[in-house]
Amino acid sequence: MISTIDGLRSRLAELRSGSGRADGRGAASVALVSTLGALHDGHVDLIRLARERADIVVVTSFVNPLRFRARTDVEAYPQRRPEDDALLVSLGVDAVFTPTAAELLPAGIGTMRVAAGDLGLRYEGRTRPFYFDGLLTVEAILFHLVKPDVAVYGERDLQRIFLVRRMSRELFFDVDVATVPTVRSDDGLPFSSRVALLEPADRRAAALLPRALEAAASNADRGVDACIAAAQSSLMGEERIRLEYLNVVDPATFLPVDEGHSGRAFALIAATVAGHRFIDNAEISLP
Repeated sequence: MISTIDGLRSRLAELRSGSGRADGRGAASVALVSTLGALHDGHVDLIRLARERADIVVVTSFVNPLRFRARTDVEAYPQRRPEDDALLVSLGVDAVFTPTAAELLPAGIGTMRVAAGDLGLRYEGRTRPFYFDGLLTVEAILFHLVKPDVAVYGERDLQRIFLVRRMSRELFFDVDVATVPTVRSDDGLPFSSRVALLEPADRRAAALLPRALEAAASNADRGVDACIAAAQSSLMGEERIRLEYLNVVDPATFLPVDEGHSGRAFALIAATVAGHRFIDNAEISLP
């Protein structure tokens, strides 16, 4: 495990010098998987895709304080470092970067930021306007330090993927953003560190969120308004759910579609259950 930037640079130089492609295609390729730790099966799929796409796999574990409202939220984020370390070793990860906030953000939370723009204030950014600026800032730092050829993300957070792709394109990082379908448990909930914290009754309530997305997809042939109404109807009567947003967006712009939109779209949902916040999405096809 590497905790300093100098240590990361040294390890990457070592890996690149000793990992030239045997087929003569040139320098070794690098894949980056950035995480907050508390790894689960969804992360395993990210790492496996990274191994398929590159010669060298780098995983970062960093609870980014710029993504949280308060320091207490950062400290409360679940960490399972011994279990994470054992899992990463078993998966054959080439380098694991576990910096402190002081190492990665030496100027503190007042450091310069990458701005997500107007889209960063929608959906996830509506209640957390600081969130995507903080996320993109640290992703940009990691892209600069690791210089990956590909970065791998899970599709549970499509807004993050859209914004990271835009950042890579507009800031000329030349990083390919690859994605892995959301890994779900038997009740349809995406794997998440927060799901494990739910009591059984709260988990049953949270499981209505993916069902709402299924209802949206099933009614997509009737248009976007019917699609949203069906999803909302499937949540009615469940007092444990506090719905934050339910939108249908255009994949090309990530802006809400109008009633005349046809073809591929994404239904996005976010809600709080028992004090824990969940996001999910589903691809739908509008007529």
